[in-house]
Amino acid sequence: MPTLLRDALPSDLPAITEIYRESVLNGTSSYEILPPTEAEMAARFSAIRDKFYPYIAAVAEDGSLLGYAYASAFRTRPAYRWLVEDSIYLGKEARGKGIGKLLLGELISRCTVAGFRQMTAVIGGASPASIGLHRSLGFEEIGLMKGAGYKHRHWLDTMLMQRTLGDGNETHPDPEAYPGTLFKG
Repeated sequence: MPTLLRDALPSDLPAITEIYRESVLNGTSSYEILPPTEAEMAARFSAIRDKFYPYIAAVAEDGSLLGYAYASAFRTRPAYRWLVEDSIYLGKEARGKGIGKLLLGELISRCTVAGFRQMTAVIGGASPASIGLHRSLGFEEIGLMKGAGYKHRHWLDTMLMQRTLGDGNETHPDPEAYPGTLFKG
């Protein structure tokens, strides 16, 4: 399945909303219970892009959206600005075909170039597929929150994984360069 990776566009929002809707209703990667509207997804998209975090689309040869990935703040406190959290969602037809690995690899690359030093994954339902994907790209397990969520009539564990980007914590970051400037007024 040839796939093009590109920046996600506002015109992708209907497909992004549908992919996320299916994940909310049928999966455990998101702990939301009710799928957000397209307007809410547009607001979330803008909030991420307005801070210049990467938001990537995987597109099939026919132009259909196969999946998407983005980085966002793990926490909004300024000292966390060097740490990003990844999110990846795939359409049903794209799962198990290596598209998640393409998206995550590109996200890691873009976040490293942007100056982030750590990336974390908060894996809902402790999904073995997602854990394997992250492990294959250098993430390490750093903790398991047992029974952190309740969805589909089951208690769900949440796996935390982390990967160093660039120099990690071996050197001081430049507070004047992005992402150091994220929290300047």
